[in-house]
This record gives sequence, C-alpha cells and structure tokens, in this order.
Amino acid sequence: MKKLLLISIFFIASAVMFAQGQQKIGYVDSQIILAQYAPAIKAQSDLDAIAAKFTKTRDSLVTNLQSAYADYEKQKEMMTPDKQREMQQSLVAKQQTIQQYEQQKFSQQGGELYAKNEELFAPIKAKIMETINEVAKEEGMHFIFDKTGDVLLLYADQDYDLT
Repeated sequence: MKKLLLISIFFIASAVMFAQGQQKIGYVDSQIILAQYAPAIKAQSDLDAIAAKFTKTRDSLVTNLQSAYADYEKQKEMMTPDKQREMQQSLVAKQQTIQQYEQQKFSQQGGELYAKNEELFAPIKAKIMETINEVAKEEGMHFIFDKTGDVLLLYADQDYDLT
C-alpha cells in the first residue's frame, strides 16, 4: 500500500513536472555508497565483531543445553521421578535463558545489536543525506531517488511541494 501511494505520488509529480517544463531527476544507489564509504565500512566491521561475540556466547549456551539434555537422556532411566522433574525444569530454564539472551541481543525491538547498528550508522546516514542535499542543490536537481529497495525519495525541491 505504501509503495502504491509513493508510486502514485511519483507519477502525479512527474505529470505536473512534465506540464511545467524540463526537470532534473537523479538517483543514488545507497548500497554502493555504504559499501565504499570508509566510515560505513568501519561501522559495519565493528557491528560484525559485536554480532560475532553475541553469536559465540549464544552458541556456547546452546552447546551447554545440548550437553545437559544428552546427559539427562542417558541418566533419566536411573533417576527418581522427582529428580527427572528437577532436570527437566533445569533444561527448560536453560532454554528460556537462551531465548532471553537472543531477545536481549538480537531483537529489532530493543536488542543491543539493533541499537548498536542505529548508533553506528545514524551519523553516517546523516552525512550521506547532507551530501545528497548539497549535490542536489549544486546540480539544480529537483528530485533524487534511492535506486535500491523500495521507491524512496531522498531529496525534493521545495518548489514542487504540493502539500
């Protein structure tokens, strides 16, 4: 729905621009910019290192759970029902610990990795947008779009604001 609205706005704006005369429209490929911009490369490297650390810890927790489960399976025939329940509760607690860890570290709703991504890339994205605005004004561009992903308007000349 959002894409349809943006495309509709684009076509309406294009029709208005066509009626008004020659317009300058450009695009950028944000993926290429991020892949070649040194601060973005450094930020991605830092983020990858943090993700690897979190993944290593999670993998250690999973290995510990698997080992505990294997031990339980080997010994459960010789355990009393109370001891079996106790071991099962311990296994469930370990599983919950893993889920909580994953939520805390990897979730897009408040996870540390997501927050770190925002922290590292916010100033980079701001600098890129500032540069796009400067270039657009210098080159007399009226609209600049991002080539990657969804239709995304990065810059629009205020003269064409129909709001």
